[in-house]
Amino acid sequence: MGPSDVGLMSAGATRIRSEALSDYYKLEIDRHFAWFEARLPAGPAKFIAWLRKPSSRYVRIPLAILLIIGGIFSFLPILGLWMLPLGLLLFAQDVPFLQKPIAQLLGWVERKWIERERAKRGA
Repeated sequence: MGPSDVGLMSAGATRIRSEALSDYYKLEIDRHFAWFEARLPAGPAKFIAWLRKPSSRYVRIPLAILLIIGGIFSFLPILGLWMLPLGLLLFAQDVPFLQKPIAQLLGWVERKWIERERAKRGA
């Protein structure tokens, strides 16, 4: 085994690590989607579940873009800021480089939510 073989093995290990991290972030996003679905009424929850299926990609991407645009223009009467994170979350299902920051953001929001709930119970 020569030095070039070690370099190839190292590159392969790095690729495997990055794929494992990518899978981790995708699982984190899926976990947050499941949490979100559990708190919705049955009809919207079924729609979100359908939207997350791989076969719904051609509906999910344009809808995500429309939600992001709607969130950007949230100062208009009908649109709202809630559209931006939902659009980014949907978009992250299909865009790997968004998965890490979205998963980290969702983890931060979840931690803050839990802290807030504990503070409410303690007060």
